[in-house]
Amino acid sequence: MNKRNIHTFVMRFLEAYHCTIIEKSPTYVTAKLSPEADREMTGRAYYWSFVERTGAPAETMTYKFVFDPEQMKLEAKPKAAVAVQSPPPGGNSVQQGGQPIGQPASQAPGGNSDSILGRYFGFVPTTITARVPQDEVTFGSRRLEQMFTIVRERGKYVHLFEEPFPVGATYHAALVYDTWLCINYKVELACDRKRSEIHSLAIQLNSGEIREQFHKQLLTKSLSPKLPANSHILPDTISLSKAVNALEMTLERRISTYDHSWADEANEQHRSEIDRVEAYYNGLLLSAEPDKRDEIEAQCRNRLQEIDWQHKPRVVVSVINCGLFHLNAGRTPRN
Repeated sequence: MNKRNIHTFVMRFLEAYHCTIIEKSPTYVTAKLSPEADREMTGRAYYWSFVERTGAPAETMTYKFVFDPEQMKLEAKPKAAVAVQSPPPGGNSVQQGGQPIGQPASQAPGGNSDSILGRYFGFVPTTITARVPQDEVTFGSRRLEQMFTIVRERGKYVHLFEEPFPVGATYHAALVYDTWLCINYKVELACDRKRSEIHSLAIQLNSGEIREQFHKQLLTKSLSPKLPANSHILPDTISLSKAVNALEMTLERRISTYDHSWADEANEQHRSEIDRVEAYYNGLLLSAEPDKRDEIEAQCRNRLQEIDWQHKPRVVVSVINCGLFHLNAGRTPRN
């Protein structure tokens, strides 16, 4: 995942959570979090419980998310150099205590000569500048991993409708929508090496038609969480449980057609590792003291379990996310 992908993902994340973008550039973005994003990202459970109890207006936090820390440091260096090389007009370039030498503290810029603090301590700030927290959102960073986790938890299930084209157009005839259940599976072929695949399967809950690579088809459509006006959804004839079973059977048949010679090779390697470890520990047991044999046997069992986990071939299937999609069927409803 490169910097451009991360930048696009973070901007989409902030947009989806309705955060206010204050400043943005290819290097960073400064955003005021929405209440929903603040609850998810800041961990201020006590503050939000206070807001809920008292009904006080919520004040969300502002963050600066940095996409390229090195570039940001390079951009900040010239500004620091200008500040050092440009003394104030009419003043000395040598600074002491935050102000030019020879200038009375009571006459410091912005200072108040009538205040006690101003007379004894020089410039006294009269306004408070809020510090904006800064977080790196590079690949592997804590903040980016937090966003990934939020998206995975919130995006496990979606329910969307296809918008008619052109969007917002008024149709005199009712639009008919078919309902599709789409499940994105992750298939891992694992041994001492691993290969991962993503299968996007969908089934129409009216006819039972099954399609593969359904996610790619959805990318060409405009989807909305709202049902379009003057539309009709066909009733389902297949239950969700039967639809899930049909998709799982389809995926199982697809995996069964693979060339599984990799599993045969992994089994040979697995058997070889087991024989080697057992031979080693059997030799230790023959020469070990009686009080040491239990410890050696425990070490042998642990090592065999590690070999099973590392070398034993297996196919692991997990669900990434799923959703119901109502797509335009391109026909009129029956009377």
